[in-house]
Parts: sequence; structure tokens; C-alpha cells
Amino acid sequence: MPRPTPADGLRFAFGTLTVVPVRVRRWDREAARAGMLCAPLAGLAVGLAAAAAGSALLALGASPLLAAVAAVAVPAAGTRGLHLDGLADIADGLGSGKDADGALRVMKQSDIGPFGVITLVLVLFAQVAALAELYDESWTHGATGTLLAAATARLALTLAARTGVPPARPEGLGAAVAGTVPTRGAVTVLVAVTAAAAAAGLPGGVPRMIQHAAAVLLACAAAQLLLRHCLRRFGGVTGDVFGGLAETAATTVLLVLTLGQHAQ
Repeated sequence: MPRPTPADGLRFAFGTLTVVPVRVRRWDREAARAGMLCAPLAGLAVGLAAAAAGSALLALGASPLLAAVAAVAVPAAGTRGLHLDGLADIADGLGSGKDADGALRVMKQSDIGPFGVITLVLVLFAQVAALAELYDESWTHGATGTLLAAATARLALTLAARTGVPPARPEGLGAAVAGTVPTRGAVTVLVAVTAAAAAAGLPGGVPRMIQHAAAVLLACAAAQLLLRHCLRRFGGVTGDVFGGLAETAATTVLLVLTLGQHAQ
């Protein structure tokens, strides 16, 4: 089979990580590798839509809080809530106290348990509160935070799909993409996204550039800590784990940016 083209990678990324109606023509390991390398671009598209919604409401006279709610709602709708569902499922799995097989069974159930509900409430509150503060500062701060959070969320997925990370199940999205991305490729994407984030802070000077880069790196570090814990508990990754990593990274970016605002 020929090597996947950049278009194949983009189709895979947008077709699996967003609701954009694209036709995924290839579903093999090579296409998955190309798709996961393109994952931050899919996040950027979702972030642009979310930033546009939040900024438009702010321009129409809405409060920063309402703008923040819109900016959080758009990414949730843009993934059909799959990342939030994954976060809730791994919270229930980790909180169940069961062994790997038992925890995976808990995660596969269609309902959401108390650990999942509590985690969703706290994470969504944190995202909205952080973005409200950024939008209160200015629409550019809010829009930039929204973009960085969405792109970094998908960057965390690129890193989690690197070589050496096994799937917990033989089927599902986790199995399709686990271990497909060469470590060098994952690091290259990390450097590219971090550099782009720093460049986005250029109008604010060196301190803002450092803050943006730190937000990306700390978010990836937080996602990696969660990934390591999931690997120990579940024996590998699943689609739910990928969703939880994305939401963890997005929330961390927003928290770092908000705290950085207070420190300046």
C-alpha cells in the first residue's frame, strides 16, 4: 500500500477527532500515524471556531462569563462530547479501585458514575472560570487561550500515540492509533506547537511568549502524568484515555495562562 499523503493524514485527524464531515479513506496504521501527527491542526480548527464564538458574543455586549461558556461549549460540540465522555469514563475506571479488566469494564459501560460526574463538573467549571478571566482581560487574551487549549489538547494525543505506548484493548480507537507515531515525530510536533504558541505571544513581549510556551509544556507534562497512571492501571490506552488526556491538557493550558495573568 502506498504511503499516506498529507491529505490522508488530515482526513484521518479531522474525521476521528472532530465532527467535520470528511471521508476517511484509509484506516490503516500508516494513515493513523499521519493523522495523529496532524492532530494539533484539527485542534486549531476547533479552537478557531470556539474563539470566534466567544469573541463574537463579547463584541455583541455579552459578559466575559457568557463568552467563556460559548468557547467551552464549541469544542465539546465539535467532538460530540467524546473527549469529555472519555474523561468521565477514566475517572470512573480509576476511582473504581478494580483491577485492569474490571476498570476497563466500568469504563465501557454507557452510564457515568459519581467519579465521572464530579470530574466533569470540576473540569468544566475550571475551564469556564479560567476563560472568563482571560476574556475579561481582553478578547484577544480569551481567543488566544481558546486556540492554545484546543491545539495543545490534540498535541497531547500525538504524544500519547507515540511508539512504545500499548493499547489496553485489541479494538477501538486506542488500538488503531496506539504506538503509531515515532518518538522523533512526536517531539517534532511538540517543538512546532510550542514555538507557534510562543510566537502567538510576540505582541506581548518576551514574558508573554514564555508564558505561552510554558502553558503548552506544562499541559503536556500533566497529560503525560495522567497517561503514565493510566498505563499502570489499565495496561494501555483506550479511546477514553485519549479523551481524558485532551481535556487534561486543555484545562492545564487555561489555568497556566490565567495564573500567569495574575503574576504579571
